[in-house]
Amino acid sequence: MKKDGYYTSGEFAGMANVSVRTIRFYDKKNILKPSRVSESGIRYYTDSDFARLQQILLLKYLGFSLDDIREMTVDDMDWHYMLNSLKLQQKLVQDRIEQLQLVERAVQDTAAALETGHEIDWSQMLELIRLTGMEKSLKSQYQNASNISARIRLHSLYSQNPKGWFPWVFEQCGLRDGMTVLELGSGSGSLWTENRDRLPREVKIVVSDISEGMLRDARREIGSEDSRFRFENVDAHRIPFPEETFDLVIANHVLFYCEDIDGVCREVYRVLRRGGTFLCSTYSSSHMKEINELVRDFDSRVTLSADKLYERFGLENGKEYLQPYYENIEIRRYEDRLLVDRPEPLVDYVLSCHGNQNQYLLERYKEFRNYVEQKTSHVFSITKDAGIFIGTKA
Repeated sequence: MKKDGYYTSGEFAGMANVSVRTIRFYDKKNILKPSRVSESGIRYYTDSDFARLQQILLLKYLGFSLDDIREMTVDDMDWHYMLNSLKLQQKLVQDRIEQLQLVERAVQDTAAALETGHEIDWSQMLELIRLTGMEKSLKSQYQNASNISARIRLHSLYSQNPKGWFPWVFEQCGLRDGMTVLELGSGSGSLWTENRDRLPREVKIVVSDISEGMLRDARREIGSEDSRFRFENVDAHRIPFPEETFDLVIANHVLFYCEDIDGVCREVYRVLRRGGTFLCSTYSSSHMKEINELVRDFDSRVTLSADKLYERFGLENGKEYLQPYYENIEIRRYEDRLLVDRPEPLVDYVLSCHGNQNQYLLERYKEFRNYVEQKTSHVFSITKDAGIFIGTKA
């Protein structure tokens, strides 16, 4: 017997203007499972399934494979999750529009050069090939944006320190008129968007990231019309600026991702002016430790990070990397903790990590969500132990 609020496969497909064959195919591929299956095998869908179908169809429209889509969508229709998902989808659409505009200009330029000179400009042809291959990076850009958003969301919702991380880091920078600043690994530019009204009028800031997708997000969020900002695609191992260019270099949770940390510290030293400051943030071995324990208790096979990043560059050992280059190295800790009383943001955070969690948790997603819901029912406390090193170039 059909329940209220449930739709048969045919009704669901008709309302979504897709074929029943498509719905059955997504079911078979384990991308969109029905909310209920009757004893006689009839499949039923609910309103919340429309939201998941929307995600699937948009990602498919943008060119993602079904395997990609399976990894990029989660069976959770909490309104916070849906809002976050729609914002990320919007960024993805904007990225695709920008990429198509670049391809259009490159096609026009290549055709114009051929019409004028009656010869093929092979450099333009190579650029066209590069641009048409950019879609391969969309998946990683979407996942990076999604992961960063999930982490920021957990902290913004449940941090007990009334001064957020980015406002606190901004205060440690000591910005003043006339300074020239380089931020390495800026991500979406949150350090600047959250402190825009506190910025000096006469400051020059280079916002940089190794990811072109992240840099587009930063340019979009900060706005290219603000003359105080430049946006550059930069690998921290090879900073493309002359010696003694900057008064301040910022690396916010960046160094532990670098292959050659000592080489990056040396590059930062090279581009800093005498008396300039290097500000780099990281965390300790106790940071967010309760989340690791929570997940291991659920499934001992799960590792949230293949590398212990704090062992690469953490509050315990970071000074050793900086001492050969910088004087008066100071450690400043950010006092905070998280008190989480809802499962969804914590589940999102877990799924955003760099380990093997998706291999084991996605197939048991509802079970894992219920487990986290029990843990957060009486408030789940999470240790935060992050801070910054500040070093001065002699």
